[in-house]
Amino acid sequence: MGMMKPTFLFATGIENSYPTINNGRERVDEMEKCGHYAQWKTDFDLVEHLGIRFLRYGPPIHSTFLGPGRYDWSFADETFSELKRRGIIPITDLCHFGVPDWMGNFQNPDFPDLFKDYAVAFAQRYPWVQLYTPVNEMYVCALFSGRYGWWNEQLRTDRGFVTALKHVVKANVLAMLAILEVRPEALFIQSESSEYYHAENPAAIKSAETLNSERFLSLDLNYGRCVDSEMYRFLLENGMTPEEYDFFMNHKAKHHCIMGNDYYKTNEHRVCRDGTTRPSGEVLGYDEITRQYYERYRLPVMHTETNLNEGPAGDEAEIWLWKEWANVLRLRNDGIPIVGFTWYSLVDQVDWDTALRENNGTVNPLGLFDLNRKIRSVGTAYKELIEDWREVLPTQSVCLTIPLILPEEYEDGSPQIPTGDKPPSNPQ
Repeated sequence: MGMMKPTFLFATGIENSYPTINNGRERVDEMEKCGHYAQWKTDFDLVEHLGIRFLRYGPPIHSTFLGPGRYDWSFADETFSELKRRGIIPITDLCHFGVPDWMGNFQNPDFPDLFKDYAVAFAQRYPWVQLYTPVNEMYVCALFSGRYGWWNEQLRTDRGFVTALKHVVKANVLAMLAILEVRPEALFIQSESSEYYHAENPAAIKSAETLNSERFLSLDLNYGRCVDSEMYRFLLENGMTPEEYDFFMNHKAKHHCIMGNDYYKTNEHRVCRDGTTRPSGEVLGYDEITRQYYERYRLPVMHTETNLNEGPAGDEAEIWLWKEWANVLRLRNDGIPIVGFTWYSLVDQVDWDTALRENNGTVNPLGLFDLNRKIRSVGTAYKELIEDWREVLPTQSVCLTIPLILPEEYEDGSPQIPTGDKPPSNPQ
């Protein structure tokens, strides 16, 4: 098997959030709302039209994972075999803000082990898949579910946040370790929200400092980095045991990881004197905030999500794309090993203006294409950007400790299955 020629990971994604709202009674399924279940072949055509080889994509866990040891792979079999046939490389997203109804929510202590089993079953069935985001945006998932009261368990407590956080990060770690047993060359791209909190007056400085430590918790635990002392006390006061903390410090797959980070205008916040926050808009920007995360973890970086509404003038998304790309180039030119960029998502999204808290059917024009699959101006701009830069950027994949492998690099033209790892038949 040959090593892939160096390449830059230009990507997009199929938005597949599926949290529950209204105390678990209602599922918000973005793949359904955005028409992907009916138009998935067309969507893959659009990916190819843009010249994109990498797609953030995953099966909906709530309709695939039916119970312990029970799976319905029918949709995943169709879609992943088509991705493989087309040579589109999935960055496989296994859990995106929700769990199956039978599992409850992220407060369930059984979630990490159950999710590990799901990840293993997926990896055994599709052993050619190399790139994974096991749990998407762990910090945001725990925050919105356990502290903000918006999704899933809808709790509004620090204990709810810490409980969700320790469960989602443990699930991510166990999944990585288990996938590596099946696919030793697997690479894990964390798609994590990169945040910054600005104190708007002296009385807010302490609260801002605390929040700026807290934003690192998910990746600290995931990568086995000792948390700040104040954060250690916070975790223990809100239900994490020393033994649970030790698990994160002792179980690491960091050398198989790329630090994927997401940046939107909403990722920076103003902290008020009472500790509450409100949006600040872009102040530091992707360059500076990513530099802070890189200096903390020293891993290859991928910009895994960004977007912006087209705006009244119709060109705000294009301007934002250019700004984010300029930030990526600045980081690269400063020696930070940045390996990829993503506009998220392929098509417009629905109801993200309320953070999926309400089922209003409001279309958010954030995609490279609209919901009629007509290209937006930002889609044309991204296609041109990829064409212009694809051959210019060497490729920082040389900084990866595990080689990245393209389908054409396999000796027989198809991904090899490791000896003894034959995909199981559908257990259902």
